[in-house]
Amino acid sequence: MLRHVSLQLTCLLLPLAAAQAQQAPPAKAPSSAAKGQATLSGTLKDAANGEALVGATVSIPALGLGTGANEYGFYSLSVPAGTYAVQFSFIGYETQTVTLTLTQSQTRAVRLAAQGVQVGEVIVRGQRPDQNVKSTEMSVNRLDMKQIKLMPALLGEVDVVRAIQLLPGISTVGEGASGFNVRGGGVDQNLILLDEAPVYNASHLFGLFSTFSPDAVKDLKLLKGGIPAQYGGRLSSVLDVRLKEGNTERLGVSGGIGLISSRLAVEGPLVKDKASFIVAGRRSYGDLFLKAIPDQKDNQAYFYDLSAKVNYTLGEKDRLYLSGYFGQDVFAFGQDFKNDLGNSTGTLRWNHVFSPKLFANVTALVSRYGYGLGIPEGRNAFNWKSDIQTYQLKADFNYYYSPGSTFNAGASATYFRFAPGQVTPTSETSALQPLKLDEQQAAEYAVYADHEITLSPRLSGQYGLRLSVFDYLGSGTTYDYEGITGQKLTPVNAREFGSGQLIKRYVNPEPRASLRYVLNEQSSLKASYNRMVQNLHLISNTTASSPLDVWQPSTTNIKPEHADQVAVGYFRNFREDAYEASVEVFGKTMDNQIDYINGANTLLNRNLESELLYGQGRAYGAEFYVKKNNGPLTGWVSYTLSRSERKIDGINQGDWYVSKFDKTHYLSVVGIYELSRRWSVSGTFNYSTGISTTFPDSRYVYQGLVVPNVTGDVRNNYRVPAYHRLDLSATLQGKRNAERRWQGSWVFSVYNAYGRRNPYSIYFRQNEDQPTQTEAVRLSIFGSVLPSAAYNFTF
Repeated sequence: MLRHVSLQLTCLLLPLAAAQAQQAPPAKAPSSAAKGQATLSGTLKDAANGEALVGATVSIPALGLGTGANEYGFYSLSVPAGTYAVQFSFIGYETQTVTLTLTQSQTRAVRLAAQGVQVGEVIVRGQRPDQNVKSTEMSVNRLDMKQIKLMPALLGEVDVVRAIQLLPGISTVGEGASGFNVRGGGVDQNLILLDEAPVYNASHLFGLFSTFSPDAVKDLKLLKGGIPAQYGGRLSSVLDVRLKEGNTERLGVSGGIGLISSRLAVEGPLVKDKASFIVAGRRSYGDLFLKAIPDQKDNQAYFYDLSAKVNYTLGEKDRLYLSGYFGQDVFAFGQDFKNDLGNSTGTLRWNHVFSPKLFANVTALVSRYGYGLGIPEGRNAFNWKSDIQTYQLKADFNYYYSPGSTFNAGASATYFRFAPGQVTPTSETSALQPLKLDEQQAAEYAVYADHEITLSPRLSGQYGLRLSVFDYLGSGTTYDYEGITGQKLTPVNAREFGSGQLIKRYVNPEPRASLRYVLNEQSSLKASYNRMVQNLHLISNTTASSPLDVWQPSTTNIKPEHADQVAVGYFRNFREDAYEASVEVFGKTMDNQIDYINGANTLLNRNLESELLYGQGRAYGAEFYVKKNNGPLTGWVSYTLSRSERKIDGINQGDWYVSKFDKTHYLSVVGIYELSRRWSVSGTFNYSTGISTTFPDSRYVYQGLVVPNVTGDVRNNYRVPAYHRLDLSATLQGKRNAERRWQGSWVFSVYNAYGRRNPYSIYFRQNEDQPTQTEAVRLSIFGSVLPSAAYNFTF
């Protein structure tokens, strides 16, 4: 199968590479200067540690031209030959202004120092953070790790995913829920990438913490709309997380000690100015506390993860990156029950500069998510295993044709292997029978091209097309299904397919486009359209996804999901960019959305498709965002007004109903205040409409028990009470001493400061005192104040 994938990729890449080679000038390209043009290219890095500065800018104010660095810090800017003052800048860093005579193409590597540091003899100037107004991007959010580390944390554990849930358009169904929801989509409709490798379950402890160690993350970007053509495979969003590359200047150690976990990261040079590394690990120690309790000493509950990355500079034009992640959650209740789940990823990347204008990145990656559970001992002892594996080979090209015109193109080939479930009895007396669902295979091929162009000083845009081909492969048995919609169907017309045999192919074009019109120096209007296709589906009939949910490929009966989204926004900065604000309105339609018949069995079901229902989805709303960028007080306020609905044959009489993750109102307030050079305080407040749920409208008696019951095909006919929570935090920095490398800080935080018992769910049961009555019970994950303290350090 891998050979099949590689041959397909070769066929896709050869025409692309040939076309790019014809466009690109030779590597030494002084021919551009002969036409009165010169290209300045190179890399932008952090002066302190050598990390690439993603999104840093290079500009020539005299010409009104500029460009940004890509994901690897590479930039390219072509200008008429001459002498210019060139500015290199990035938010949070001192701007360098240098005078360069550009008579022919030249390469220049630039290192920027953090604000407050003078570098050599260059002129230091401030930077205006107006990218939100001037760039074509919209529906994109970035968060700085320094800022995230100052925000209140649950039990002292800094968390990337919790931080992005404070941004407009992003929500969750509550504590203890894995994943997040974006603009009315499900958790499976978010593509989460860690150094380009997909992560299928980005959470620890059933959603309380994310898999991303804060010491290892360099950059994160969330795209909710106007998604470039290079991304595909999900309907709602892309969370692109990049790991640090390792300090190229000196050995460094950082970490933290908290109430439930501790972490440690080590980074440094391997070969001076050529290679560096970083290794970051984290482990919780709940199991150690359990061992100290006599009644709990045989129980286990902990997680751990490990991130590592090495990069090596082969020469001026070539660089290799090797990174990996491994994380696991382990739970056990003596010999009664055990459960483990985890992710592992590996990424190998090669950067090559073909010419000052042509940059390429080739990636090979692997990703796996799996879980297991069972009963270790006893009459019914068993083991249950399931996983999904992904192998991908891809290539991306950036061609900087001119300052106002950049072409991006690429191709990828991906192979998927699904093991839905296997149960093996481990006791001779077990009443369980061995059961193994058929493994499934699939391959996906994609090519894309897009073009960023500046049409005038006010008008710019980006347009592109992605073409995806998804093959559902054997071996396996497929069925057609007959019966009444809304009830379990009967499989008919069984057909057998051999290993690697094509069962079903889906071909989908995915156009993308976005426009930006600058009204003045402080404001702009933006609009975007994108069509997304999703061929992998998370089968889950619970409100919050769980580790036991099943990933399923598109088959003969499960069709690919499609989404068309349109967004329009107004962006404005105030007071010399000290404040930024935006209003975005979006609308999204979806088809082939999956729901379930009442009482559907989604676990270890050979005929799972017989219990699925399909239909349409729609989401629409408005997002408001105001952010203060500098001064003693920084932070933001975001508010989302939205609606998410589904229309499924066999549910709610075929009428529209709200989805299980619909939230009409979602408000977040974030504030960070620097009291002094050592003390800072912060707070976050959340308010949201309660999630929708289905309440019983009748009951029946079975063997003396009163059982709540739902009649008809209603769905999500009630809401739980509204959710709101206040978190507080204070950070004390250690005394600064330039001669001492050790730097420490204490973080004190209070989660759920006023002890709100937010409902995770509401269920119904028989009243113990009055058995003839049914009572509603509120289940809360955290119903009290949770104080914590953590110590962080670097040296």
